[in-house]
Amino acid sequence: MNKRSARRHRLNLWWAQWLNRRLPPATQVTLAHKSIFILPTGFGLFWILLVLILFIFGTNYQNNLVIGLSILLLSLFNTCIIYSYRNLAGLTITASASPQAYAGETIVFPVTLSSVQHQYEVLLNYPDNPIQIVKTVEEEPTQALLPFDNLERGRVSPGRIKLESRYPLGLCRAWSHVNLDNPHIVFARPLPSQSQLKSLDADNEHLIDDRGSHVPGVDEFKGLKQHIPGESLKQVAWKQLAQGRGMLSKEFQQPQGKPHWLVIEDLKASELEKQISELTWTIDKMSERGEAFGLVIGRRKIAPSVGDSHRVHCLQQLALIPAVDGESS
Repeated sequence: MNKRSARRHRLNLWWAQWLNRRLPPATQVTLAHKSIFILPTGFGLFWILLVLILFIFGTNYQNNLVIGLSILLLSLFNTCIIYSYRNLAGLTITASASPQAYAGETIVFPVTLSSVQHQYEVLLNYPDNPIQIVKTVEEEPTQALLPFDNLERGRVSPGRIKLESRYPLGLCRAWSHVNLDNPHIVFARPLPSQSQLKSLDADNEHLIDDRGSHVPGVDEFKGLKQHIPGESLKQVAWKQLAQGRGMLSKEFQQPQGKPHWLVIEDLKASELEKQISELTWTIDKMSERGEAFGLVIGRRKIAPSVGDSHRVHCLQQLALIPAVDGESS
């Protein structure tokens, strides 16, 4: 690292620390005096230069009309400073839950904007990502979807959102940097795998075709389905019927054979990232088929189950495995 890069790094570190003290991370932030910054735009600097030239010209030639015009333009610039501040002041930004994403995909972070007064042309974006424009913000909450390009698995923090406004005439730029404290667990990139799965039983390490699948039965509650005339009234979901959701029947299932076990034994293996990506793909496929499976990560064990919540939990645990030095996801 050369001296110039070192100075830039120290400057960025100081700026980040200063922002953390002035604008600490929070899931909801309301912009106020200490969190809004204002500077002239390029057009605004040209405007000031024009005012200065007109004033010098009017003074030199003792032309009161030109002097009055320069003062009028300067007053308009000062008014724009106030309106630029007011266009962001009182704006409330709230973090929302992000949808699931895999490494290499663009993560979408929803944020909700609201204000007790009208605000216009608010620009939002994460660093080095596309800008989203919100035309108007009112008391009724408005949602904006902020994209964030990401290549890594695990816990990803998008950083600070830059909110910017050049309302009303583009002479001044009011902005803020808000950290909504909304880290997101990104799943590993799925990698198709045809490898056989292990069983925890030492004497049975081969895949059994029906292991982990389910058939209709009475052991486990699967969900609700439309009631078919002639079915037993014992299966009717009376609570849902009372709620006005119509005639529904409870559906049960029972496991057929033993559940699959997905195993990562060596957390320092040279191909750990490949194993994680293959298991991510396998978990998605088994969940689509409704098969029960368990997950073993080193000494940790997640009991076999089915359902989307079990799938998400397993994928999150895989994504949070520490990376081996020299490997990337």
